[in-house]
Amino acid sequence: MQCSPPGTYRGAIDVLTKIVRNEGFRALYKGATPPAVGWAAIDSVLLGSLHNYRLFLVRQGMTEPTPGSGIQRLTLFGHGIAGLMAGCTSAFIATPVELLKVKLQLQSQRSVAERRFKGPVHCATQIIRVQGIQGLYSGFTGSLAFRVNFFWMFLSFEALMRGFTSLSGTRFEISTGSANFLSGGLAAFSYWIMAIPADNLKNRMMAYPYPSPYPYPSENTTVSRLSLYRTARDIFRRDGYPGFFRGLGPCLLRAFPVNASAFFVYEGVMRLLDAEKTRH
Repeated sequence: MQCSPPGTYRGAIDVLTKIVRNEGFRALYKGATPPAVGWAAIDSVLLGSLHNYRLFLVRQGMTEPTPGSGIQRLTLFGHGIAGLMAGCTSAFIATPVELLKVKLQLQSQRSVAERRFKGPVHCATQIIRVQGIQGLYSGFTGSLAFRVNFFWMFLSFEALMRGFTSLSGTRFEISTGSANFLSGGLAAFSYWIMAIPADNLKNRMMAYPYPSPYPYPSENTTVSRLSLYRTARDIFRRDGYPGFFRGLGPCLLRAFPVNASAFFVYEGVMRLLDAEKTRH
């Protein structure tokens, strides 16, 4: 939806039906290999660095007393800053993975033999052959702009956790695991609402035709390197402000179950390892 020309699709259901009709059911899983392999590394870097950034900020004094016990804990703003820094750190791994995913998903030929890229390895080697290693980082600034929004994800998660914790001793009290699940799912809504404009920028930067130079449809010119500003200007000229929010509906539909499950597992493992030192 985000990278297609205006008028191509009427909505998420229209995308689904046209892809299945024109390319077959298996086309829904185009580009699945890069994230299936790469997201394990991306999330490991994201969450591992998040924990270390939290500890670093605690050592720097970004703390406040915990109500009741007085034990120092990381502030809400500190949780947001840690999320922002972790998002930027993970961008170095996420950018090549997402670039390959976008390139593979945009191939609409029904037969694999007719596609320019036969798979993620072939796509990566072709990009490197023409553009060098730096070609795998096309859209890096867009990826950074997108991932700084983990500020909202982890700030919202912590705020919600504190809200659920305040229910202890009342008839609305829930288990820590349930609080993790609900907080993770709800925090994802705030994340995607804030991040979707940058997600559009990132994906459209990555979607421009290979190899370089890249043509700009709104200008009679070509550029050797895409920029965040020119991509944003092109979106606004073509689609106006709504163009920055393309694809928000599908993102919100998947946001709760995916992130609720992720936080439930992550926080559970952290408690099991007695590694959580920033929340009391």
